[in-house]
This record gives sequence, C-alpha cells and structure tokens, in this order.
Amino acid sequence: MSKRSKPGKASDTDRVGTIYRALRRAIIEQALEPGAKLPEDAIGERFGASRTIVRHALGQLAAEGLVELRRNRGAAVATPSWDQARDIFDARIAMERLVMQRLAGQLTRPQIEQLRNHVDEEERARGRDEPLSIRLATEFHIVLAEMTGSAVLEHYVSETSSRCGLILALYSRPHSSECAVSEHREIIEALVEGDATRAVAVMDQHLEAVASRALIVSRPNKGKDIKDILAGYVNAENEKGRNGARR
Repeated sequence: MSKRSKPGKASDTDRVGTIYRALRRAIIEQALEPGAKLPEDAIGERFGASRTIVRHALGQLAAEGLVELRRNRGAAVATPSWDQARDIFDARIAMERLVMQRLAGQLTRPQIEQLRNHVDEEERARGRDEPLSIRLATEFHIVLAEMTGSAVLEHYVSETSSRCGLILALYSRPHSSECAVSEHREIIEALVEGDATRAVAVMDQHLEAVASRALIVSRPNKGKDIKDILAGYVNAENEKGRNGARR
C-alpha cells in the first residue's frame, strides 16, 4: 500500500483495524459465508466509518486471501475452488509440520499451561457456542505458530488456517468440536513428551481428518443482511475498546 493510499489519521488507522478484526472474526466464525457480498456502504454504516476506511480494511483481508475484490462488482468473502482447497490444505500441513518440529520438547511451563487452558475453553464452548468453537479451533493452531517465535510461520499458518475455514464452510459437514478438542489435547501431549516424529504424525492425522470432512452444506446465515450479521461484532469491538480505555 502506498503512502498516498494509507489512512491519514491515527484514529482512521484504529477504525481500519476495528473493521478488519470484526470482519475477520465474522468470516472465521462462518457468520459471513463464502461468496457473501461485503458492500462498503452497509459496512460503513454499521461501524460509523467512511467507505474509504472500509476499503482499507477490505484490502487487508484481500491480502490474506479471505476477501475477493471484484472489479465493478464490489468485495465478497472469498470462495476457494476445490482445486485450490487441496493445495491450501497441503501448504498448511507442510507449515504445521515445521511448527511441530520447532516446538517438540521446547515448550515452557507457561506455554503448556496456555495451550491447555485454550483447549479447556474449547471444551466449554463445545455444543454451546458453535461460532466460538470454530474460532477457538482455528486459533489453537495460530497460537502454536506464535510460540515458535517465527513471524514467517505465524503469518502463513494464520493465513492458511483462516482460508481452510472458508474451504470447510463450502465443502465440509459441520464443524466437529468433539474431534477438535480431543485431537488438540493429543497434540499438546506429543509436544510435551518431546517426540518430534510423533508430534508431526499427530498433527498430520488431525489436519487430514479435518480435510476429509468434505461435503457441501448450506449455511444458516445465507441471505441474512450484512448489517444484522455484523451487529454483534461491532459491539464486541466497542467493548474491547472500552476495556482498553479503562486500563
């Protein structure tokens, strides 16, 4: 992005970040389905922001492969093809193998506790809050990548994990939170044991199981107005801002 195209004020940059995070969460949680239109005016109205601010946020999401910017047709949530789907999963598996190799036997006690607490949160969300369950399952892999200390691994695992979420929304049967929780616990224990070969094998098995759940399903939010879908995400970002101000 050139200097000329960047938002000019710090407050504008904050607004871009707010809209980016809210849309990203809505996409990851599958509240916004693949192919859903993302009209700048409707999003701007919901967030109280200009179309220029919204455009910058959509550009960031497009750079991550989560949004498609279509000439003369506006933006939409990305719709990966089935051919792309297998490539994205294969790229993700290769990168997460590296994560396993880096972390096996290297996790600190606080990191182990953080991972176990995360999976406990997944357990609590299971069967109670499906969007949260989906997001936590994705974030587990991103947290692992962050723990390697590699900005490159963190970036690409985050991107491919999020894009895999779009693929599953298109081609998979509903998210199986029970499988995710048990498999994530097994991954943690393999890393704690320090057996890199087993850790890689467990992660491969986990991701292949996710990829194999390939069926086309209808999404419950199909046809729902984008301003209604985003209402909860606006409130969440506002609450986050108020909590930050109190600190």
